[in-house]
Amino acid sequence: MSLLQNINTQIVPFSLLTQGELDYLVAHVDIGYFQKGETIIVGGGESEGLHLIIKGYVCELESPSLQPGQTHTLVHYGPEDYFGAWSAIRGKALHDFIADEETICYILPAKNLLELIHRNSAFGDYFNNLSLQQDLLENKSHDLNMTEFMLAKVDASCMRDALVLEPDCDLQQATRCMREQRMDSALVPRGKRYGMVTRTDLLDAIVLENQPLSTPVKAIANYRLVTVEAGDYLFNALVRMTMHEIDRVVVMAKGELRGVVELAEALSFFSSHSHVVGMRIERASSVDELRAAADDMEALIRSLHTQGVKTRFLMDLLAALNKRLMAKLFHLLVPEDIMPHVCLVVMGSEGRGEQITKTDQDNGLIMRDALDWPQGPEILQEYSRILQEIGFPACPGNVMVSNPFWVQPISEWTKRMQDWVVSGDEDSLMKLAIAVDAAPVAGNPALYKTSRNWFLKEIQQHKRFLPAFAKVAMVFDTPLTLLGGIRERSNGVDLKRGGIFPIVQGVRTLALQYQISANNTFARIDALVEMGVLPQRMGGELQEAFSVFHWLRVKAELARQAKSLASPMLLNMIDLNDLDRLEKDTLRQSFHVVKEFKKHLALRYQLGGGL
Repeated sequence: MSLLQNINTQIVPFSLLTQGELDYLVAHVDIGYFQKGETIIVGGGESEGLHLIIKGYVCELESPSLQPGQTHTLVHYGPEDYFGAWSAIRGKALHDFIADEETICYILPAKNLLELIHRNSAFGDYFNNLSLQQDLLENKSHDLNMTEFMLAKVDASCMRDALVLEPDCDLQQATRCMREQRMDSALVPRGKRYGMVTRTDLLDAIVLENQPLSTPVKAIANYRLVTVEAGDYLFNALVRMTMHEIDRVVVMAKGELRGVVELAEALSFFSSHSHVVGMRIERASSVDELRAAADDMEALIRSLHTQGVKTRFLMDLLAALNKRLMAKLFHLLVPEDIMPHVCLVVMGSEGRGEQITKTDQDNGLIMRDALDWPQGPEILQEYSRILQEIGFPACPGNVMVSNPFWVQPISEWTKRMQDWVVSGDEDSLMKLAIAVDAAPVAGNPALYKTSRNWFLKEIQQHKRFLPAFAKVAMVFDTPLTLLGGIRERSNGVDLKRGGIFPIVQGVRTLALQYQISANNTFARIDALVEMGVLPQRMGGELQEAFSVFHWLRVKAELARQAKSLASPMLLNMIDLNDLDRLEKDTLRQSFHVVKEFKKHLALRYQLGGGL
């Protein structure tokens, strides 16, 4: 039997090798036999090379021990797992590797491992590149080229040429032209901009508004278009249609018109029908119908996660659907005459658009000063109760519209934020961290924007605020041992405290300093890199690490839901024993990225310690 038949070439990193490179591996591999308790690699010493376990188990231990006679297991390796490669590449092993029972390994000597790395850049990047490992992590159960779902781009295959009408074309001519061209929409130029007119627009103008057939079509065109860039992910186009409740987006390329993507074309690429979920939300006329739509959202996210859709896409889609659901419920409960005088905002991770599963409520209400709304408290209590009923648990910190503290006229809302900035104590800074990520969902967004613009200017007057705010990112320790392994406590590893929160808070601080209005952490990092505030490498690694934490978090949560073990107390926890080799390695590297980012913050804001 060929040695190659005994190596699973479908697992990373071996799946990255060509057939010729696999033949080279087989030609140079040796077999090693180790008795139970035998040290295979000594911490501080050299590694013979990459070890692939055929039979048995190996423990990676901290070395030296924390106390005489004690050891701490970092990773437990079994059949088809490998170890020793990183040590061979770096020239020195950080930890001891001990045979936990009688063990047999294939051993690829260090010099031959380095030759393969030289031959195959993807194979080499796997050991040194968090971005590649994160891609493999999210798609390890799928083809290495990923699914068509993820690769679909906005190009000629999914868009049609736009029908462009002359601005002075009248309604009758426009109707005839669209009928002849069998188009449901057309674009109307005005200078360098385009507006859109649909068949529905024409029908409303002629039948409902009694406009003359000679009316220029430019008079009814909508010039506030939703656009996407050619070459962007088609999934993003679908998210925008979901978010803006529309059936088409215009495709541009550096300001030049390229075409139109229709909902039907977008959905033809996907089996998820996320827009259908959005339509169910929009058409809901009762709490029961909203609950059914919310259940569909959970099934949708589970389906997309199973298909290997990237974490950032999942966040964008769920944020759009959640906001539509919350807005719909608000409109069902709040009288129309009140809507122009209030603004419902979501805060925290919901405000940043960084949820993948439904979590507890974080919302508030900004009101026009002197608003007379005696029924308000009762309606807002009902709003929180129904949200909880359809799957959004009450916030443990009571950050909800049912709590009068988070329902304030705009003057009081802004004054409180100012007081929190001036006070600078821990409680004030944590409240501020929640509030600054607010995003408008329903009502009058001008109330939110007024408060936001005021705050961005206000903090520039308080020089001591930013260092104090940055220090909040240091509150929780990074769960790494002195020797670089993952430190796990009895209840597992807390991904939020150890990884997600430090990135969010640190990036949030930088974004406030540089007047970046975006709330989303990915978008903030993009802006900080573009401004030169963050090095490009650090920005990329932060985004990849952030994705890893969220991907592992939702994977663990979906597994708990499948076993009916889901609990708010476990939402951010993972058990290292549930992770495979790739997941553990990628998680460990992600925590190291967080550690380096904390050092960057400490140096920038002269914080010292707390890493």
